[in-house]
Amino acid sequence: MKCILVLHLLFLLYNVDGLKVLVCFPLPVKSISILGQSVVRYLMDAGHEVTYITVYPLKNPPTKKLRQIDISSNTALVADAQILSLAYILDNKLENSSPRDIQIFSQNIARNTLSHENVTKLLEDQSEHFDVVIADLLETELYAGLAVVYKCPMIWIHSMGANWQVLKLIDVATNPAYDPNYLSSNINPLSFTQRVEELWTRMQWQFFKTFFTQPGERKIYETVFGPLLAKRGRMLPNYEDIIYNASLIFANEHDAALNRPSTPQNFKFIGGLHIEEPVKPLENDIQCLIDNSVHGVIYFSMGSFLKSNSMPTNLTKNILQMFGELKQTVIWKFEGNNLQGIPNNVHIVNWAPQQSILAHPNVKIFLTHGGLFSSIEAIHFGVPIIGIPVRFDQNTNVNKAVLNGYALKVALSYDLPKDLKAAINIMLNDDRYTKKAKELSSVYHDRLLKPGPSLVYWVEHVVRTRGALHLRSPALHIPLYQRLYLDLLAITLTIVSVLIFLISTLCRNKTGKLHYLKKID
Repeated sequence: MKCILVLHLLFLLYNVDGLKVLVCFPLPVKSISILGQSVVRYLMDAGHEVTYITVYPLKNPPTKKLRQIDISSNTALVADAQILSLAYILDNKLENSSPRDIQIFSQNIARNTLSHENVTKLLEDQSEHFDVVIADLLETELYAGLAVVYKCPMIWIHSMGANWQVLKLIDVATNPAYDPNYLSSNINPLSFTQRVEELWTRMQWQFFKTFFTQPGERKIYETVFGPLLAKRGRMLPNYEDIIYNASLIFANEHDAALNRPSTPQNFKFIGGLHIEEPVKPLENDIQCLIDNSVHGVIYFSMGSFLKSNSMPTNLTKNILQMFGELKQTVIWKFEGNNLQGIPNNVHIVNWAPQQSILAHPNVKIFLTHGGLFSSIEAIHFGVPIIGIPVRFDQNTNVNKAVLNGYALKVALSYDLPKDLKAAINIMLNDDRYTKKAKELSSVYHDRLLKPGPSLVYWVEHVVRTRGALHLRSPALHIPLYQRLYLDLLAITLTIVSVLIFLISTLCRNKTGKLHYLKKID
């Protein structure tokens, strides 16, 4: 029996040893690339060989287990985007991007990526093979074609949390009455008006996807992957079939967050994957600064996609003046060296080791734009936040943090200094926010596997079980009319209609006969 168990274990190890993994992170968004780099790092540490399609190639990468496919030219698609300027957003009172805008943006990224000379060279090499494809998922499923080329399982990794656009690829889309769009600022429980708004938003999304975006994606899919499969002597599957063929979806969220929709068994949370443990030590100057801050530290960052230096000059000046009125030390991640009149208690850094700063027990408040990576880091280290959401999923993340009780929300406006100071004073004088952050941090850390080992396990499991078909939801194979029992409704209505017709016919005949008899009498 012992020999059989040993042989079985050796067989399992053999089947996962030295996998060849294709990882694709094509979006020109620095924070999302950090997630991709984390995926690569954990897979390499587990002994697997990784080919990494990336906009931000790693510097001084290991040469044995990693091959990088450089698509850094994708950054040109956002290089001059005014919608990423805080000053432009404020002055033009921009609303969040529409679903169609993001669909088109993602489609353009996919077109550029799949036609890039470095990617084309990889795909045309018929001697190349991979055991599994892992690709970033945002509003386009075109990268599922990579798994078709290499005849291997497809795994998506989503940089945000569970939402219906993602869940519908592996299960039934959740109900808009309780699952708001990831771009929405609505939070449960929804009012009647909000439910109607969410339903309308979903109808718009589906309309654009069905009649505009998806036909365009199908053309790209056929143009790129059709010739590749023809050279390999294979037929190209239908695009509408392969987009629902994923074995697994990883989501950058965690179970400590309230207000999440229910998820199927092949949807796995790996929120916190990008957080290194243990965190890197702080440089001496920042370490001393935080250590010696008698009243604690407030850390301020608007992330990597939206930059603090794009704020209007007057707004920046007023924020600095407000910070100077505080007792606390303020560390502000501000790109550039053009700030004037910096108060003594304000420390400006062009780049901040955010995780290492948040890990310090002397940090009292995190001022953030509310990106999901920053939100997860706040939970990981148990630091309350004041959210200043601007675009994308930031409103949703901050609203959830407020609902969870460890955050306050402040709108981006020219009144930001006044509103921010009021929120800071509330949080400094009410320890409930800190206590809640610590409580949720405890829940976050209380899990069977940390996100890195969990990711490696499930990737290996998918390959080991040849696509993890046993995890897939049966809902994918059930047509909409059957799920909604429209066939039963049609049969019921037909039977009722026939009965009504027969009864009415009998009644008319009986009435006519009685009338005839009376007429004879």
